[in-house]
Amino acid sequence: MQRKAYVPGLALLVALASGCSAASGSNGSSTDSKGGVTKGAPAPPGKYRTLPEPCHAVSKTVLKDMLPGAAGLADADAEKEYAGTADLTYDTDRRVGCRWKDETPDGVRRLMVDFERVVSYDPTVSDDDQTKELYGKKESAADLPAPQSSAPVTPPAGPRASASPGASTPPGASASPGSSAPPSTAGSASPSTAGSTSPSPSDGTGTDGLQPRRLSGLGDAAFLDDVSSPSGAGAGQGGGQRTVTVVFRTSNVIVTIEYTAQTMAPAPVPDSKELQEQAQALAGRLVEQFSE
Repeated sequence: MQRKAYVPGLALLVALASGCSAASGSNGSSTDSKGGVTKGAPAPPGKYRTLPEPCHAVSKTVLKDMLPGAAGLADADAEKEYAGTADLTYDTDRRVGCRWKDETPDGVRRLMVDFERVVSYDPTVSDDDQTKELYGKKESAADLPAPQSSAPVTPPAGPRASASPGASTPPGASASPGSSAPPSTAGSASPSTAGSTSPSPSDGTGTDGLQPRRLSGLGDAAFLDDVSSPSGAGAGQGGGQRTVTVVFRTSNVIVTIEYTAQTMAPAPVPDSKELQEQAQALAGRLVEQFSE
């Protein structure tokens, strides 16, 4: 009787091949899991996956108010100014921006809008939590004054040092924009600042409600910063610059608006109230676009 040939290693190879096929998954598809990652549902992604086109996000009606000098230009030049200039970016799903510049004989106005979509690459940290952390750093960098309600302030015995905008105030009596001085010293002059140049009365450092502050009702969180500076040595001769910044967070997107007005002497430093109202109005329009 003829005997069949037997290969000793063949059975072992067949068994190994069968084991590898079974390990590929019960559904027949291969897995692509990351080694070392804890099993379980990953942190949820952010609400927004794309960003608006920034140069089209600001309506012409708003731009006409914020860039008044364009009204005196020829139609073609005005349209070019209203179109803005897009920031150079390499990933329009992650960050985009647009800038406008309005020049007149009296000065210059600049507007910047920036949209940033935050993505967390840590599977245990959600996009929203990553956005909160980044927003918190921006707010901390603005060095906003502590909320007035955080600590009671005892009124001084005599007339209030922080007089109304029309009253005479010693130079340096108000802290500079973004100062972290506690509320109890906000209206008092100190020897270390008595010789410094005082900002304009509506510089956002007094009690007129225009100080740098956190804003409510704008996205998930928002703040406003207001910084002014006189034009160098000519501080007493007029001229200067003011920049109002509004930053707000909505889910996993951070929006930044910077509105700057610069004047030439003898014009005074631009007024806080006007710039703040316009910047906040624009912020309100932009947050509505993310709510649609």
